Amino acid sequence: MNYNTNKTLIVLAGPTAVGKTAIAIKIAQHYNTVVISADSRQFFREMSIGTAKPDAQELATVKHYFINSHSIHESFSVGDYEKQALALLDELFKEHDVVVMAGGSGLYIKGVCEGFDELPVAEPGIRHRLNQDFTEQGIMHLQERVKEIDPEYYEQVDIHNPQRLIRALEVFEATGKPISYYRKATVNKRAFNIVKIGLSLPRDILYRQINYRVDKMVEAGLLDEVRSLIPYRNLNALNTVGYSELFDHFDGNTDLETALDLIKQNTRHFAKRQLTWFRKDKDFHWFEADGEDVVPNIVKQVQENPDKL
Repeated sequence: MNYNTNKTLIVLAGPTAVGKTAIAIKIAQHYNTVVISADSRQFFREMSIGTAKPDAQELATVKHYFINSHSIHESFSVGDYEKQALALLDELFKEHDVVVMAGGSGLYIKGVCEGFDELPVAEPGIRHRLNQDFTEQGIMHLQERVKEIDPEYYEQVDIHNPQRLIRALEVFEATGKPISYYRKATVNKRAFNIVKIGLSLPRDILYRQINYRVDKMVEAGLLDEVRSLIPYRNLNALNTVGYSELFDHFDGNTDLETALDLIKQNTRHFAKRQLTWFRKDKDFHWFEADGEDVVPNIVKQVQENPDKL
């Protein structure tokens, strides 16, 4: 990829349910460009309702990439995303001066904007033992251990995803250093400008939107979607909020009302962790997502942003 200061990636990030999709589409329309999704679950074709993907009309309005691009049966890591997204940007910048990246998965955005240090490889026995711990003692045991050894990563990771927790513990046991230590790579300068835009809302409004969206997902058929995925529930992609709680319901461990309340509660907690992650990055320019002039103000910010290279 050749360096070109005339090319700009607009990163549009923020917590779940803040309204990223609608604003990303308007920004893309302004620049007559495309959107790259940075949502680690919207990649998967089999998961649609519970991941709040853009609907058919939104996808028809602006071309989106990394939506329905992979199957839950494929292994697709943040490192894979970084490589594929950079290769895609190399092609897209041949046609567009501006590309929009929108999503709430902080690690995936960091991968594209900065890259990572190479994580150490642990002995297979460590992972086997940690998987046994998970089977015998449950996910809360993993959560407590990660919180103890690496509170910084605990605030960033999807704590409902056992594989992410196991990976963090695996790195710590193999090296004696927390995984957050290896996440602090020297920033790799990219071959394009990067403007980071953060979207936020007052907490009461955001939480109300989260609750409303869960109710709309149920109306749209979330239960049937999750039920159809029960045979694959052990796949890593499905260890996520909105699916885990309903798998537990279908197992008979909770009633439906409790399961839906847990989805709302866990989504609110997830949104809080997302905001914590993004607010630590001082390169973000923050805007209220429901502001009347939010799109013109973002465009103005992009125009005023100095070259990053």
